[in-house]
Amino acid sequence: MRSTWLVLILTLFALAASAETGRKPCASRDTLRRPFFGDTHVHTGFSFDANAQDTRTTPREAYRFAKGERLGIQPWDDEGKALRTVKLAQPLDWTALTDHAEMFGDVRICNDPALEGYSHPVCWIQRNIGSIGFQLLATRSLVFKGHWGLCGDGYENCHEQNAKVWREIQAAAEEAYDRSAACRFTSFVGYEWTATVGQGENLHRNVIFNGDKVPHRPASWVDTPSAIDLWDQLEAECVEAIPGCDAITIPHNSNISGGLMFQSARVETSDQNDLEIGAEEAARRSRFEPLVEIMQHKGDSECDVAAGWADEACDFEKLPYDSFGAQQSWFVPNATPAPRSFIRNALAEGLKLRTQHGTNPFQFGIVAATDTHIGTPGLVSEATHPGHGGAGMGAGEGVARGFPDDLEFNPGGLSVLWAEENSRESLFAAMQRKEAYGTSGPRHVVRFFGGWGYPENFCEQPDFAAQGYAGGVPMGGELAARGAAAAPRFAVSALQDPVEGAPLQRIQIVKGWIDEGEAREAVIDVAGGPNGASVDLASCEPRGEGAANLCTVWEDPDFDASEPAFYYARVLDNPTCRWSQYVCNAAKVDCGQPGSVPSELAGCCEASHKGAIQERAWTSPIWYAPK
Repeated sequence: MRSTWLVLILTLFALAASAETGRKPCASRDTLRRPFFGDTHVHTGFSFDANAQDTRTTPREAYRFAKGERLGIQPWDDEGKALRTVKLAQPLDWTALTDHAEMFGDVRICNDPALEGYSHPVCWIQRNIGSIGFQLLATRSLVFKGHWGLCGDGYENCHEQNAKVWREIQAAAEEAYDRSAACRFTSFVGYEWTATVGQGENLHRNVIFNGDKVPHRPASWVDTPSAIDLWDQLEAECVEAIPGCDAITIPHNSNISGGLMFQSARVETSDQNDLEIGAEEAARRSRFEPLVEIMQHKGDSECDVAAGWADEACDFEKLPYDSFGAQQSWFVPNATPAPRSFIRNALAEGLKLRTQHGTNPFQFGIVAATDTHIGTPGLVSEATHPGHGGAGMGAGEGVARGFPDDLEFNPGGLSVLWAEENSRESLFAAMQRKEAYGTSGPRHVVRFFGGWGYPENFCEQPDFAAQGYAGGVPMGGELAARGAAAAPRFAVSALQDPVEGAPLQRIQIVKGWIDEGEAREAVIDVAGGPNGASVDLASCEPRGEGAANLCTVWEDPDFDASEPAFYYARVLDNPTCRWSQYVCNAAKVDCGQPGSVPSELAGCCEASHKGAIQERAWTSPIWYAPK
């Protein structure tokens, strides 16, 4: 009872101390928190790599789509009317739009006939020659850190339009945010910082602000050549300069970072892969980077069988290259991603760095996202995937090829935040404390607690969440060391997506620890398990039984109180058809008759094509630190 009153008092104090201005208190508020589903990574037609002729979605339209409205997407008829529309089966609770800060002004000039510079040759190529135009426009800024002549003397024209676009992004977020007591939808002002070094090694981050108080300009990679510089500018122009302003950065696609994402944040070039992370840098990263994106349109970044993991479930939505350059240019050699490109490796490295510096720079919470480039946040359905575009290629080009997207890409995932209410203040606090998880698309409801005395029949308790908080910490938390020799217990519960999801197959706990200076790991089935379920690829009909919900309490039998460790839960569904298999089936591809298979659909019959997948969810870890 005492702990319940303490939670209530602290909650009321927090509300009084930091309530948002101009917003009514939410009529529905749960001190035990609820899951809110959203997308942290969304591009509209404001981004330079969203092809001007294919992505016409504005920020306002993207927000309306997230709320459940139907949206027209490419292809278009001669009058500019969309010939195809899409709609979410379930609206989102919140969304952060993250258009590339680089070249806001350039893109606006190239697509507005009323602006000086519209007729510049580079603009004409950008509008009419797809990926070539995107690459030409991008090279000038992202490689040479400058602008084409379309920007005018001193680049004044582009600077002026950049400011206008940034104001429009803020206005769209404000318009979409439900400030009434209903609290139906939350929008976040944000952008993407697009650092790409060497031969296309990706160091991108999404920047998300806590409210409507934001800097007068977004810090692009052109202005801030390293992540440290980005954090410095956010500190100087947001945290210190504007009362109430705060921000976090979320790294994504470490799988194509060439092993650089989890190296020093001071990296500015691809040959700086040996810079050490010191105590000050570890603290800076811990402050600004509480979350990491584990999966999106361009692959899964948890772990990889090809990089040495024995965990079979790591063989999920992997890209066969380790950089943008290897994907887009024939002269860049392809390379299998190294272990240090993946989040599970970073979590282990973080344990080591904490023993050195007292701070873990990689104590990440977990989220997932779409990285859609057609302005469709939360569009993750495998059965109707239209292609998310990007790199100057819209869905139309993919349709012409037979597939609506590159075969190795996927529809992306969702971010879920456990928060008291659907408001910016409450959701941003959940991001900062890492009470978050990611899914590969389905809307699983997953809770994960760690403590020292949970009862074995914990799952049967009607006050599961209340006891979880009272007796330990939720996902994203840290277990303090105890003097007793008892091992920690972890309680994990998962519910199937009741609308579009498959039955659950199992829950696993992934443990990582440091033993005599070496990283170790184990993957343990703690609920459910192999059940023989499968899917008929010819019809996409599921076979076998599964569970609507799973719950268990697990105690670590190999716990050593002297060893730092992390634990996270992974939920696996029964197998279902992948998006590409739906395309192959719709086209009636018969791989037994090779001569009948159109060349643009030859991928259906390649040995590397996986027609079935296991959708999943990953919780943020719970950490244990010795005294």
